[in-house]
Amino acid sequence: MAAKVLCEAGADVVMLEAGAMWDTEKDSRMSAWAYDSPRRGASTAERPFGEFDGCIGGWEIEGEPYTQAPGTTFDWFRARMLGGRTNHWGRISLRFGPDDFKRRSLDGLGDDWPIGYDDLKPYFDKLDRLVGIFGSAENLPNEPNGIFLPPPRPRCYELLIKQACDRLGVTCIPSRLSILTRPLNGRAACHYCGQCGRGCATHSNFSSPSVLLPPALATGRLRIIANAMAREVTTGESGLATGVSYINRTDRRDYAVRARIVVLAPSACESARMLLNSKSSRFPNGLANSSGVVGRYLTDSTGLSVSGYIPKMANGVAHNEDGVGGMHLYMPWWLDNKKLDFPRGYHIELGGGRRSAPSFGVMGGIQRFNGKGGYGKQLKDDYRQYYGSTVSFSGRGEMVPNDDTYCDLDPRVVDTYGIPVLRFHFKFTDHEYLQAKHMQDTFRQIIQELGGTPLSPMPSRESGYGLEAGGRIIHEVGTTRMGADPRTSVVNQFCQAHEVKNLFIADGGPFVSNADKNVTWTLLALSMRTAEYIALLRSQLSL
Repeated sequence: MAAKVLCEAGADVVMLEAGAMWDTEKDSRMSAWAYDSPRRGASTAERPFGEFDGCIGGWEIEGEPYTQAPGTTFDWFRARMLGGRTNHWGRISLRFGPDDFKRRSLDGLGDDWPIGYDDLKPYFDKLDRLVGIFGSAENLPNEPNGIFLPPPRPRCYELLIKQACDRLGVTCIPSRLSILTRPLNGRAACHYCGQCGRGCATHSNFSSPSVLLPPALATGRLRIIANAMAREVTTGESGLATGVSYINRTDRRDYAVRARIVVLAPSACESARMLLNSKSSRFPNGLANSSGVVGRYLTDSTGLSVSGYIPKMANGVAHNEDGVGGMHLYMPWWLDNKKLDFPRGYHIELGGGRRSAPSFGVMGGIQRFNGKGGYGKQLKDDYRQYYGSTVSFSGRGEMVPNDDTYCDLDPRVVDTYGIPVLRFHFKFTDHEYLQAKHMQDTFRQIIQELGGTPLSPMPSRESGYGLEAGGRIIHEVGTTRMGADPRTSVVNQFCQAHEVKNLFIADGGPFVSNADKNVTWTLLALSMRTAEYIALLRSQLSL
């Protein structure tokens, strides 16, 4: 986003990409069958979500370790390709609402942002028009309306869930996904192949290589250097940034680019790592880190899932469940936390139906309750009876930042390029565990309202109620948070470093809090706002 805005404003931009180039038309496997692969599409080390997944990377990358402080777990997902995780994500595109920017004022926890919803609303609107998003205007207090394309029709199992939620008083509305249901800006509407995660060859869903980089390249002002592993931000005698040093992953040699303005956007944790590794006599604790805040206030979305068997959906008639590669309905947060025993909410994502091949995992769950399973004709009959009879619910909630969750540099470990690696410290608190219990109770209640049975027992408090480990939801933000006070923040309200006026951060690092919403849409709006501010500043800074 920053490259697009700056190139269109007349700036010459060099982009360093740690991975290889990626073309969604040529490199994605959107229409490949599982049997096209000797592994039948199963996951690989560099594609943990399936061999044909659109993201090259994972929680473990050979030669690029990270460490975890004793007694803590944070699993860090990284991408090594042009466009990064935008090639793979679920396209759930939720605006942060007015309350999300002032949580401390509402419940006394964490900190308020130095900006509010009204500051970002113009950029959300421009983003909707540029990228395209489907949804519906619901006029909910903290779930702002957008500029929506028509949503796809709910599938059968989604309609059943909607009916059950209506009876329980759980808000259930059309999803808000950045997938085109009508042509927009020269891009075709989705043709409902259901393979969004593989990378879209028709550019019908959002990814940076499909939507943001083509117009930037069309200006002739963008140069992309692939396989460039950034090491540090270089600075001059004045204390301003002068460029970035990097290692070419192919020849393992050191290089550098000079720049009048440096924008970091490699992800929240990678930005923290670069700043911490950018040490000098002027910045002994890392660049822009005299406050000691770099790496602090790391958060990830909370998350867990529950599946259930719904007898009324058994013996279903074979039929298409056409639609986008994601849910057509979802549940935004619908309750008042003041009446609950945890402070922040969550939204619910739906799954189920007949949109993929039957799996032995599903049959294993059915077998526990029905004694079914086997080989030959019995197995086929079981599939015919039970395929499409399960639903799943995944919660994605807000974690409150805490002092025990952060990343710093491991003093002893370096990666294959000789760059010190991150060490993670992570801790959920009772805020998150009580939220997880509410998720478990709610999902099981909906399954029971559907006349079904959960496919797993209720987890214990000792197991964290089934809460996924930090990093597993891949919504990490924080580490270089914004604020008005340089003593407690890294960047100002325009994501400009307090101590280095020509250094900006345009990823999730400046987030002050992590709402009960997927972060990408707010990240993109914030990056657009930051880049437009840079364009206005260029003449003032003589840059």
